[in-house]
Amino acid sequence: MSKLEFAFRWIHVISGITWIGMLYFFNFVNTQLQGKLDDATKKLVNPQLMPRTLWWFRWGAMATFLSGLVLFASIYFYTPGLGFGPNLLLQGVESGLSDRARWISWGMLFGTIMWFNVWFIIWPAQKGLLSGKITGEAAGPVRARAGKFSRINTYLSGPMLVGMLGANHAGLRFTYPHLAILVVLALLGVHAALFHVSKVGQTV
Repeated sequence: MSKLEFAFRWIHVISGITWIGMLYFFNFVNTQLQGKLDDATKKLVNPQLMPRTLWWFRWGAMATFLSGLVLFASIYFYTPGLGFGPNLLLQGVESGLSDRARWISWGMLFGTIMWFNVWFIIWPAQKGLLSGKITGEAAGPVRARAGKFSRINTYLSGPMLVGMLGANHAGLRFTYPHLAILVVLALLGVHAALFHVSKVGQTV
C-alpha cells in the first residue's frame, strides 16, 4: 500500500506541476504575448501553440484531481492491517476532523473548484473558439469569461497550496488566526484576478 501511495503521490505532484505551470504560462506569459502579436502572426502561431498547451493544461488538471482523490482515500480512509474506514489521521483527538484533515479538505475544495473551472468553463470556451464554432461578436464574451476564470484559478492556487501543505510543513492550526488569514488571502486573490482581467486584456 505504501508503494501504491507513493506512485499516486508522484502522479499527483507531477500532474499538479504540469497543470499549474500551464495555468501560470497562460496568465503571466501568453496574455502579454498575445497583446504584442498582430492578427497575421496569431493565425500562424496559435493553431500550433494553443491545442498543445490546452491539452496538457486540461489533462494535467484531470490527473491531479483523480490522483488526489485516490491519495485522500488511501491516507485518511485506510489503516494497514485493518482495511478501509476513517482512521486516526482523519479524526481529531476529541471529536470531528483533525487539523491535518481540515487543511487538506480546504485544499481539496479549492482544487476541485479550479478543476471544475478548467473542464466546464475554460476548456469548453476554448474548444469552441479553436474549432471555429464561436466566431465574430460572440467570441469576445466567451474569451472574456474563459480569461476571467483562468485568472481566478491562478490566484486561488495560492491558498489551495497552503491547504495542501500547511498542516504538514508549517504546523498551521485550523483555527483563528491562521484560518482568518487564509480566508483574507483567498478573497484578495479573487479580487486581484478580477482586477487583472480588467487591466491586461481578455486572452487566456
